Amino acid sequence: MLKSDKHPYLSQAKSAQFNNNDDDELQIGQIFTILRRRILLISGITALVATVAVLKAETDPPVYLGSFEILTNRVTGETKVISSVPQTISDEDAISTTGSSGKGASPVDTTIQVLRSPRVLDPIVEQLKTKYPYISYHALANGLIITSQLPNILTVQYTDPEEKVVSDVSKLLADAYLAYSLQERQLDVDQAIEFVNKQTKPIEARVKYWQNQLRNLQVENNLIDPAQRAQELASQLAGLRQQQIENRLQLEQLVSRYQDLQKELAQSLGERAGNSLLSENGRYQRILDQIQAVDIEIAQRSAVYNEENPAMVTLKERKAYLLPLLAGEEMRLQKELQSQIRTVSARDQFLYDKIKNLNNDVRYIATLSRDYGNIQQQLGIANSSLTQFTAKQQALEIEKAQKQQPWRLLDPKLTTVNQPSAVSNSAKLNLAIGGVLGLLLGIGAALIVDKLSNIFYTVQELKNNTKLPLLGIVPLRKELEAAPQSNLSRGLEQTNRASFFEIFRSLYTNIMLLGSDDPIRSLVISSAGQGDGKSTVAVQLAQAAAAMGQRVLLVDSNLRCPILHQRLGILNVQGLTDVIAQDMDWENVIERSPLEENLFVMTAGPTPPDAVRLLASKKMQDLMNELQSSFDLVIYDTPPLLGFADAYLLASNTNGIVLVAGLGHLKRTALQQVLEEMQISGTPLLGMIANKSKDATPVSHNYYQQYYKKSISAEIVEVETENNDEQVSSVFRGIRRR
Repeated sequence: MLKSDKHPYLSQAKSAQFNNNDDDELQIGQIFTILRRRILLISGITALVATVAVLKAETDPPVYLGSFEILTNRVTGETKVISSVPQTISDEDAISTTGSSGKGASPVDTTIQVLRSPRVLDPIVEQLKTKYPYISYHALANGLIITSQLPNILTVQYTDPEEKVVSDVSKLLADAYLAYSLQERQLDVDQAIEFVNKQTKPIEARVKYWQNQLRNLQVENNLIDPAQRAQELASQLAGLRQQQIENRLQLEQLVSRYQDLQKELAQSLGERAGNSLLSENGRYQRILDQIQAVDIEIAQRSAVYNEENPAMVTLKERKAYLLPLLAGEEMRLQKELQSQIRTVSARDQFLYDKIKNLNNDVRYIATLSRDYGNIQQQLGIANSSLTQFTAKQQALEIEKAQKQQPWRLLDPKLTTVNQPSAVSNSAKLNLAIGGVLGLLLGIGAALIVDKLSNIFYTVQELKNNTKLPLLGIVPLRKELEAAPQSNLSRGLEQTNRASFFEIFRSLYTNIMLLGSDDPIRSLVISSAGQGDGKSTVAVQLAQAAAAMGQRVLLVDSNLRCPILHQRLGILNVQGLTDVIAQDMDWENVIERSPLEENLFVMTAGPTPPDAVRLLASKKMQDLMNELQSSFDLVIYDTPPLLGFADAYLLASNTNGIVLVAGLGHLKRTALQQVLEEMQISGTPLLGMIANKSKDATPVSHNYYQQYYKKSISAEIVEVETENNDEQVSSVFRGIRRR
């Protein structure tokens, strides 16, 4: 069984997935990151486009500009008279103008759009073609600019290379716009009158219809006002309900008295004497008293006489005579209560039926009132509409008599327009437009170039495009070495190395946590291609594990291009190749690292002619099993995964591969291809390490630096003097805990 089978949760089916759906979706954070990364490209394109725009403004020939202003709400004598008449269009325009809050579509924008439409400009084009046959609607519209900087004032400008054309077009535009204002006013009034006439007749028919409906409702139901009838019924219903409540209370009292009477009759004669219901009946009480007196006398004489004595017999006969009388009185009293209960029950039923009938009447009146109210409402609406349309019709007839133009020119003579003046395109305007256009083009080019580069630049991009466990983030080493210098720069350099080393301690801890049930004893460090920093990560990870008390073996299994011996400062005389090919004892090949006491290194040895054959051999498998049993952790540094089978062969006999992704170097297609190959081959993947991150720096760096700058820790000063990296790390770990 392979070692990777012990960790099925780390199988490639769950870890080696590539999120292709996010390739075409850029988040806002990603966009800002790309723009910051491509700032030089954006700046260059922006400067180039802005320069071209300015040069164009300087070289283009000047054009002529003719302009005039129009007051669109001129108040004439006719306007004053008409606006004082309610229901006129001028009156409504005045209300809408003073009450407008500027929300929604602006009437000025609508007016400008109409003034630029073919309906207004085509007659002008026809007049101009007699002198300028080449002029068309599109040519006229392209040179025409209409703006409104102040309320109710339109500024009309026309530009053209020929001064005479500008002068003629400006005069024709002024005359056409003034004539348009009066035509629009008259047209609005005519359309309003036509609309009012069409709407008046249907409204009159509606008024008559609802008047007939109201009259029929009142005649059929023999009432004038349903609300008054409903009030009368409500008053009657309230009285009957009060009577029903009182009657039911009386019925409950009678039933209770009858039940109490039954309980009393069930008692013996001696117990009845003290009860209130029977004691209230005088006749019953007298008979009961006589019976009790006879019982007393019988009890007294029984002490002297026997049962056959005539006196005793007489007393018993007397008692026997009184008992039927008592029973008869009890029966009479029960019948009397039963009769009262029946009478009150009959009255309750009568009140119930009466209330039920009144409720039906109330519901009918409610329906009738609703219909009556609807008819009244519709009749009121119809009458109001008819009144408004009648008043509108009369007011429009008055407004139709207006003849003066609502608009006027704002020039000194009120008849001419300003003479055309020579103008040139503004260099500042072109610069602004060119700058904005260049910025947009630069941003687009930056996004396209970044997309075509097909490279992971940030950890976030790596997370968004893969669903792999991210075991750790390693920053660029040069960022740590670039700490600001001070009088304690030497201590800061040691701090940087210690904080950088802490990253790999955390990385080792994360890897160990993956195998909580079955500890991870061996792993392969590899990458998709060259230059991702896998060898550096392998060395640092091995050193971190050894510093934490683990007995670690670092194996340079990159038999094609070994490099670990150079990084560790040892010789590559004998190594892995000699152990496999020449049956050398591996204990004679490994060397203790000068960097860490618990770190052992097996170099690659001489470069073999066929590296794959050696790594796939049975000797290599046996060696890997023996090394795993002899060390706490075995780390194999291998060639890249893309194009080589070395890492796949070794990973099948380890707990899995740790994939190093070099940010700013790793291509998306390369990573996708590697993950697909791992999925096909069934190679276990423990997770990924994001290397060379520009955005990630050790969290502890600033924390340590504050302690150095403030000089508040005597322990740090002592360690700084001794220049011991391990002690620096230990001291700062203690500071963090405190």
